[in-house]
Amino acid sequence: MTTLDPTLPAPPVVAGRARTRALLGISLGYFMVLLDMTVLSVAEPDLARSLGSSVAGLQWAVSGYTVVFGALLLTAGAVADRFGAHRSFRVGITAFGVGSLLCAWAPDLWTLVALRGFLGVAAAACVPASMAIITVVYPVPAERAKAVAVWAALSGAALAVGPIAGGLLVDLFDWRAIFLINVPIAAATLALTAGRTVVCPRGERAIDWTSQVAACAALALGTDALIAAGSGTATHAAWSAGGTLVAGLVFVGSERRSASPVLQPAILRSRGTMAALFAGAAVNFTMAGVLFVLPLLFRRTLELTPLETGLAFLPMTLPFAFNPLLTGRIVARSGARLPMITGLALLSAGGLVFTVAVLTGSAYPMPAIGLVCTGFGVSFALPALVTTVITTAPEGTAGAAGGLLNAVRQIGATIGVAAMGAFVTVGAAGDSHDLAYALLLPTIVCAIAGVAVAVSSRRSRVLVSATGFDGDRAAAMPGARR
Repeated sequence: MTTLDPTLPAPPVVAGRARTRALLGISLGYFMVLLDMTVLSVAEPDLARSLGSSVAGLQWAVSGYTVVFGALLLTAGAVADRFGAHRSFRVGITAFGVGSLLCAWAPDLWTLVALRGFLGVAAAACVPASMAIITVVYPVPAERAKAVAVWAALSGAALAVGPIAGGLLVDLFDWRAIFLINVPIAAATLALTAGRTVVCPRGERAIDWTSQVAACAALALGTDALIAAGSGTATHAAWSAGGTLVAGLVFVGSERRSASPVLQPAILRSRGTMAALFAGAAVNFTMAGVLFVLPLLFRRTLELTPLETGLAFLPMTLPFAFNPLLTGRIVARSGARLPMITGLALLSAGGLVFTVAVLTGSAYPMPAIGLVCTGFGVSFALPALVTTVITTAPEGTAGAAGGLLNAVRQIGATIGVAAMGAFVTVGAAGDSHDLAYALLLPTIVCAIAGVAVAVSSRRSRVLVSATGFDGDRAAAMPGARR
């Protein structure tokens, strides 16, 4: 728990109109961060043609963002606590706007990959800080829960409009336009959160930089090993796998000696938490992998335009905007177990439908069924997973547990793009069997996660009873700090 500096004044009580404006700005910043995770998917073929990229290069263009974002989320909350969440948020938003402008003018693929990594740093600075700001601006639990609902609803909108916005921008201009759109959004976010309305106190929480660097290195090298294996460069893959092992050992050793470990042991020992974390990784593995592979299928096989590709994703993205509200009511009434298992089962079914569609050469209506399963699967599972993790976390660690879930989800997304993309790169471009193998992976991963959740929930009644979720816990969504 963060210890506040007693020499600093308490944060001011914010009046209604001012804090509404602040909430809009905070939500808009989160919207921008999530928009950047989906808007690039439909631009993949155009980006590859413009910069002369292979599929492995496209994997890094996507993963360069999620590798850094996921790894830094482990410590980003501590940075926000240490230096003030409002400072972390504003610096992150500014960096995101500048980085997006530079991405739009990237002269080659690897410059773009490096800049995407820079955007990952900026995004990690924003997300935990945004929730920490909400807890200060909305100190009353009931009001805070409503503010969190607005914040979460806008994130669902970003996931829904991302592929369509990306397709429209690529059709009207080219892939560079998808980065330029972030610049005015960042400027509006800074304007809405300017002044004394959004001010958070500093804390005294320590930051373990050795563990953080080791975590980034392990994730980056592991991703590189998967991509290299898919490209057929065995020696490269072996060296990267060895580097992953070394970085992982350094991380474990540093964590054991650290007075303020990145991964709090008490959270990992909580019943039900490990299964929920694995399930969160499986959900993002599926979503990110599908968003990476299907545009290649739609553009190569169905010959859709970028805008048509974005519209083709509507069966998956529309449920993100409304189904979490239904899931929240189910969790409040009967607990999180049923939505989690249902969501993971739908994700498994969606992967199976995609596989059959590819092998049989089916036209769009068949993949659309898989997209519906995936959209409802994600929107059933994720709200329930968030509830599970923050409810089963030990007292005083809900914020850290939520941050860990976000980090694990981004790591799952990174591995999903690398693993599913590895199958696509084997053999001839566009080979249906390669695509089928790639799209079958979510079926296997989500089925294993579903079994883990079912077994864990049987062993522990702590795994979110119907009464286990209240306003205070709602405020401790991923990235929240108390």
